[in-house]
Amino acid sequence: MTIIVADTTCGLPRDLIAQRGIVLIPQVVMFGEESFHDDKELDTAAFLQKLKAAKELPKTAAPEPPLYYPIFEEAKKKRESVIIVAPTGKASGTVRSAEIAAQEFPGVDIRVVDTLTISCNLGSLVLVADDMAKAGKSADEIVAKLNDMIPRGKIYFLVDTLEYLAKGGRIGGAKRLLAELLEIKPILQVKDGQVEPFEQQRTKKRALARLVEVVVEQCKGGENAHLCVLQVEAEPEAELLVTELKSRVNVPNIPIYELPPAIVVHAGPRAMGVGFFVE
Repeated sequence: MTIIVADTTCGLPRDLIAQRGIVLIPQVVMFGEESFHDDKELDTAAFLQKLKAAKELPKTAAPEPPLYYPIFEEAKKKRESVIIVAPTGKASGTVRSAEIAAQEFPGVDIRVVDTLTISCNLGSLVLVADDMAKAGKSADEIVAKLNDMIPRGKIYFLVDTLEYLAKGGRIGGAKRLLAELLEIKPILQVKDGQVEPFEQQRTKKRALARLVEVVVEQCKGGENAHLCVLQVEAEPEAELLVTELKSRVNVPNIPIYELPPAIVVHAGPRAMGVGFFVE
């Protein structure tokens, strides 16, 4: 069977990861001189406590190449393929780290897939890959399926404040100040692997309503839509969003995934959004 490797930026619940037996690689979060792997050493709740108390914005780093070695060793012994379903290489060094690790195992069939996405859509791709692997599909078939889905992925999200995106260099400080002075709530999107502006609304209520409209406009429903909601410290609002989406779009199951520390560093607390795949 092909081994599917995810990392913590996919946001899949830990119990689901354990239940499925998916291999999970952590990202690295650094507060000053202290560094933490965000799988067992630092979950989102603990991270938020440290974030709110920190004087400076923490930094993130891709997983170290040696973290992949035990996985590749196992694949070598069992003569199995490995598919690493990685977050966008335009915002994360995970793709490069996995590629460096793969160079140490020239005889092993290792595929590093740059999904050009993050968070819940990355989680959806991981689950699709895992389902196919468990069904006995080949590495070629799984990679082909992922490459078909990747350009059809859409993520739209709101942040409660632009402070963290500005500090992390994702937007300019002047743009942040102007948005806050005008009380603008921007809707952001992940497009071609990068965070970009989508629209602006004057209130969070209007921005959330617009999120629903965007899903209704673009998402045709059905199981292949893989519609999901992302959130951090906004679970009640996320649940209301799911209820509204279920009444408007033909998607029976809409999971809510919590944003992991490596993404909250940039999005900040109370961020939320939606992810799906168009036909």
